[in-house]
Amino acid sequence: MHHYHFLHKDRPLKDVPVSVVVALLVALVLQLSWHAIQQPLVAKAEDLAPPLSTRTYVMSSLGEPIAASKFLNLWLQAFDNQPGASISFHQLNYPRLTQWLDTSLELDPRGHYPMLVAARVYGSIKDPVKQRIMMEYIFYKFNEEPNKYWRWLAHAVITAKHELKDYDLALKYAHALAEKATGNNVPYWARDMKIIVLEDMGEVEAAKILVGALIDSKEITDPYELNFLTHKIAVLEEKVSRLQQSVEK
Repeated sequence: MHHYHFLHKDRPLKDVPVSVVVALLVALVLQLSWHAIQQPLVAKAEDLAPPLSTRTYVMSSLGEPIAASKFLNLWLQAFDNQPGASISFHQLNYPRLTQWLDTSLELDPRGHYPMLVAARVYGSIKDPVKQRIMMEYIFYKFNEEPNKYWRWLAHAVITAKHELKDYDLALKYAHALAEKATGNNVPYWARDMKIIVLEDMGEVEAAKILVGALIDSKEITDPYELNFLTHKIAVLEEKVSRLQQSVEK
């Protein structure tokens, strides 16, 4: 994929010239019309066509990539309300959805809205298979730019742990946060989510060792994080002690 970087300032969609909106509408109508004539004319969730190239949307928007990104975001979320079909987010083609989200991010590299809807809209439906697709998409984007997308992977940790009940997946995401999200903009609670996941998995001893290693490393300088870790190791030591006592009985 080609990434485009522009100097235009972000602005509300209402400020987008009418000519830009019309041009984008024409491009989308032509795209979806061509897709429709290839199949029987029955509206269904699979009618979500693959996106065109980023360059095409840039040209169609008359050189307004950020406006194009905003327009595509709104259009995509309204797709389930198309005439002649009753389509829920549960029915949509999720691998194809990720293509549209990618296109929107390419048009507006500084934007976070596609990641927000991946985490909080499409990733919140009660369909574990499709939730996993969205969480893995977030994980993929995180690996591209960890210090930019860390907050969305933190959300994926919570989704995996509490909604999918998949502690191994939650630990995988939490481990990636600890290892890769090392920027000063990343708060300690995100980097230390691995400790909480291990504790909830019943891996209390492993969590205790991890906390001890972090404290002993002398690399933690944030006083709030040190206080958190010190308190956490005391809690974990108490749990280990209780577990040992229960085994001895």
